[in-house]
Amino acid sequence: MSTQPQPWALILGASSGFGEATALELARTGMNIFGVHLDRRATLPHAEEIQSAIRALGREAVFFNVNAADDERRREVLDAVAARQPSVKVLLHSIAFGSLLPYVSATGEKLASKAQLEMTCDTMAHSLVYWVQDLVARGLMTAGGRVYAMTSSGGTRAIPSYGPVSGAKALLESHIRQLALELAPFRITANAIRAGVTDTPSLRKIPGSGKLIEFSTMRNPYRRLTTTEDVAKCIAVLAHENTYWMTGNTIGVDGGEDIVA
Repeated sequence: MSTQPQPWALILGASSGFGEATALELARTGMNIFGVHLDRRATLPHAEEIQSAIRALGREAVFFNVNAADDERRREVLDAVAARQPSVKVLLHSIAFGSLLPYVSATGEKLASKAQLEMTCDTMAHSLVYWVQDLVARGLMTAGGRVYAMTSSGGTRAIPSYGPVSGAKALLESHIRQLALELAPFRITANAIRAGVTDTPSLRKIPGSGKLIEFSTMRNPYRRLTTTEDVAKCIAVLAHENTYWMTGNTIGVDGGEDIVA
């Protein structure tokens, strides 16, 4: 009697924040985890702890410490993935790396350059397209696949010094809509997840993040911030096979934060 292969999730940004929480939650639901992360020596032990936690749940964990936005590294990772002949059920794009400099300034501070703008958009938006293209072309993700990309309310709002990332998030949401259209014949869905304000290392890098945390806590109907676990649990539910008709959306996972004026 034949058995279905154990499903895998491929998490881009697996060693912290939303990527870490989602890797652990999907492992709890029965998925093995491929993780792509970029860590230096000081933070590598935490990535190893995540892998150990996944294995403690009875799942496989295969992590790659590379730059997910590098074309050659992407091909190398997917060569290693393909060697295992997996069924990649979920791709999560959770890469937070970009410029947090203003476009213009009246105080003479450093401004975002062309190279920084292009790097931010390539890393936080365009790289999603390249990973999806290669996964589908290699036959690693087929019917029933789920593509998710982490966005934020900054994709539709102006926040001081967030301009490059805001532009990248808007691009990311546009890419999701286009991928949803073009992946439909493959029976693969694509959706963006708009998390509420979440206290992550990435958030702490935004100038004025303390005030943003304070305001969002007051604004949220639940009077607290979103957590990475809140988002991971929703992604795990959305990965169910019965969500095959949900695609091309930007889905709010924020406790109602975005509806409050």
